[in-house]
Amino acid sequence: MEKLVDRNQLIGIVLLMCMWAGYMYFMPQTPPEQPAKVAPKTEAKTIATPNVLQDTTALKAAFGDFASAAVGTAQDIVIENQDAKFTFSTLGGSIKEAVLKNYSTYSDFQKGAKNPLVLFDSKSSTMSLEVQTNKGKVDLKKLYFTSDSKPTILKEGDSTKVTFRLTLGQNQYIDQVYTIKGKGYTIDYDINFVGVDALVQNQPARFFWQDNLKVLEHDIAENRKSAQINYWNAKEDEFDDLGANAAGNADLAAEDPIKWYSFKQKYFVSGFVAKNQPLTGAKLKLVTPENDQNIVKTVEVDANLAISDLKTGKGNFRFYFGPNDYDLVKVVADGFHRNVYLGYDFVKPINRFVFVPLFKLAESFISNYGLLIIVVVIVLKTLLTPLIYKSYISSAKMRVMAPELAELKEKVGDDQVKMQQEQMKLYQQVGVNPLSGCVPMLLQMPILMSVFFLFPNMIMFRQKNFLWASDLSTYDYPISWATNLPVVGNHISLFVVLMTISSLAFTYYNNQITPDQPGPIDMKKMSYVFPIVFFFVLNSFPAALSFYYLVSNVVTIAQQQIVRRFVDEDKIRRILDENKAKFKANPQAAKKGKFAQFMENQVKLAEENRKLQNDEKKKKK
Repeated sequence: MEKLVDRNQLIGIVLLMCMWAGYMYFMPQTPPEQPAKVAPKTEAKTIATPNVLQDTTALKAAFGDFASAAVGTAQDIVIENQDAKFTFSTLGGSIKEAVLKNYSTYSDFQKGAKNPLVLFDSKSSTMSLEVQTNKGKVDLKKLYFTSDSKPTILKEGDSTKVTFRLTLGQNQYIDQVYTIKGKGYTIDYDINFVGVDALVQNQPARFFWQDNLKVLEHDIAENRKSAQINYWNAKEDEFDDLGANAAGNADLAAEDPIKWYSFKQKYFVSGFVAKNQPLTGAKLKLVTPENDQNIVKTVEVDANLAISDLKTGKGNFRFYFGPNDYDLVKVVADGFHRNVYLGYDFVKPINRFVFVPLFKLAESFISNYGLLIIVVVIVLKTLLTPLIYKSYISSAKMRVMAPELAELKEKVGDDQVKMQQEQMKLYQQVGVNPLSGCVPMLLQMPILMSVFFLFPNMIMFRQKNFLWASDLSTYDYPISWATNLPVVGNHISLFVVLMTISSLAFTYYNNQITPDQPGPIDMKKMSYVFPIVFFFVLNSFPAALSFYYLVSNVVTIAQQQIVRRFVDEDKIRRILDENKAKFKANPQAAKKGKFAQFMENQVKLAEENRKLQNDEKKKKK
């Protein structure tokens, strides 16, 4: 399987921690279109059948008992609800097109065109439903069904069914029924074989779906990394994927049955769900057409449907054509919410139960998405104030102790082990844990990492503008050029520049209030390197993420300035002196903390190892 995160994400995670402590490639031929003949009531298109199909002998040879359905005219039936417009065709009883009314492609958005987003159509996608008959295999999607369903515009709360029937004889027919609700992006799909046992053998039906994923977003390179096939392992009851964060080709033969699969792009997903028996023998394939900039990836899944379900009225399935929005996809099927990547397991609960609900709540009453980010940051920072306060108190204690540590340094010299021993004695005497300031910062690490994974997958920021950024879901590029340069690419994100400046300012401020630490590496100077390197990591990430970090840095500096006004360092000095006096008066009464005892044992062990090494050197001499 492909890695869950790419190199830039891995680098970004490390830097955060340092900063904060197919079946076929082309479409099979379909009957060529002739000028449309519009029926007054159904507004259906008529497609002429190729002359070769007029040969009855050829039809019998190709379709056997289904030959009568190989000739006909195709009619389109359009069902429209609040969110989408679905077009169905009597040719194959198929979904012909899925259009999302409230979204548009990045290209149309930039041009100001208000064209709805076409997520699926028969020009770029192929579906086959193949059954084994007594005279060979027959693809039902190449046959003409009949339907009495009419074009309909649904209101919220309404629903309708589009029924296609293939009549094979008296009490012998195949039904395909699509159920659409007045709101949403799901289509319930039922297949029912009635009285066809003598015609269709008891072998699994083959369902094949190939899709040339359209270019919907900015930056096709990043889009190709986001395009993948996700699926749910029915045996292990767990999520898996093919091609995550990879732009190359991939294929997989699934050993276990799968409950559903989806073609996931950055912010949109098309999926197929089996409600009863899972799909078996699934073969998944991804192909990246490097020389074709009009296709993100070609994806395909070839799987088997249980024929017993189709013959017993249990052939119940579901399609989803819509945005990859957590609240929408979580109700499609068990585990379908995993199409929205929320990061590693240890940060996933934070995104799922904290950030996603918090952003949704803020979105319900804030229409400006830059202001929305500011509000969310302030809320979180307010909740984290106790940790900030505790960290600052620890830092203040270390500052107060700085003169004594400097005296120890002069007394001990360059003997690092001896210096550590003396430091631990001093910490024990004054009752200070040197890592007490690190723990509150480490507790904030999962939050920093959570948003790192969340923002690149949040559709709520898609095509939302703020200041100079026209689309917060991709990088802002007020400065750009034609040639791709190493590391930086072909642009500079201004939000990332401002975030880097704020990070450097935050680092400078921290260094001013943090005492020097002994060691071979000057960590204060090293801390200035990380914001610069992180600039190159975030330069192609969504502007919303860079702005979040920018606001977070500014609020944190302001928060520490406020906390500083409530901290009396003279009082801290008096308390430490009192603790030291009590220790000298009665050393036995002083209790060693677990950390102090651990560090003392480690220092003793290091001293013993050093003595052993010196003894061995003397023996060799």
